[in-house]
Formats: sequence, structure tokens, C-alpha cells
Amino acid sequence: MPQKLPEIFTPLHSLFESMDRAWDEVANAYNFQCTGCEDNCCHSLFFHHTHVEKAYLIYGFSQLDAEKRRQIIDRAKTYCDTTFKGPDPVSKKIPCPLLVKGRCGIYPFRPMICRMHGLPHEIHRPGHPPIKGPGCAAGAFENTTYIPFDRTPFYKEMAAIEMAFRQSQGKTGKVKETVAQILLSGDTH
Repeated sequence: MPQKLPEIFTPLHSLFESMDRAWDEVANAYNFQCTGCEDNCCHSLFFHHTHVEKAYLIYGFSQLDAEKRRQIIDRAKTYCDTTFKGPDPVSKKIPCPLLVKGRCGIYPFRPMICRMHGLPHEIHRPGHPPIKGPGCAAGAFENTTYIPFDRTPFYKEMAAIEMAFRQSQGKTGKVKETVAQILLSGDTH
């Protein structure tokens, strides 16, 4: 674990703490615990879209010892070789390279999608009906009463944090990378 988190990540860290509290509250209301099932998010193809999360993930990765980083980089190469063989990504179940003995190797630094996955939720866009997500199959949420979990405020805050980060760091362009691609693209060795 790092001695002191760089100040540039303070807003993101605070947002992630808020997300984790909200997720835990709703998960507790459902009496749901993620147990690392075969359908879990750590075996799903997710793309991450913010420069600030990419930098935060690389920073967290840099806190690991050299041998753990080497092992994860080896898994990231295998992940990319398997997932991106042809013109379209293969959506087969391959574990995230950060998955170590069923747990995230940099759990405190995991991206937003990893934090928010699993629970039924809603997202509100101006002028459109809410988008509702059913939650993961492991929760069997279709047999329960929906407990409101609005992700909208988290996405809005993430957008503001991303904009400030881009401006302060001179970042332009879009990000659309898996964790494996992020680890292989950064100065992480």
C-alpha cells in the first residue's frame, strides 16, 4: 500500500469511497455478497474510458513488488493475445490479469465499473427514460423487489473529475482499454 496517495487522485479516491459505501448499503439491503462466481465481473470483457482511472490503476499497480508486477504483466499479455486475436474482441470468459487467488490484486485501485458491477441499478439521462440494469445472475435479483440504486450522481461526478484531470495533465483523446491493455500501455514495469 502506498505511503500517501498523490494529491491528483484525492477527488477520485473520495468518489470511490462514496461509491463503495452506496454499493455496500444496497448489497446489504439485498443480503447480497459477491462470492466470485463464474459469471463475475472479473471474468467479463470491460473497457475503461477515463484517463484518471487509467492513471490511478497504473499508480496502484506500481505499488506492488516487482515479482507480482511481472506475473500480472505476463497474464496481461496472455489476456490480450487471447482476447484480441482478430478484428473483434473475443468475449470469452478469461480472468482479469489482476485476479490473484480469486481476489483483485489492486482492489483499492480498481476502476469504477469493477466497483459498481453486480447490483440492479438505474441511470438517468436528461430527456430519456431511465436505463435500468438487472444486476448479475448470481444475485437472482429478478426474484426480489428492486432497491433503488441510481448510478447517475456517480457518473456525473466522474465526468467532472475526468475533465479536471484531463485539463491538469494535458490529456486528450479517448480511452477504451481493458485493464490488461492499460497495464501493457503504461510505464508499469
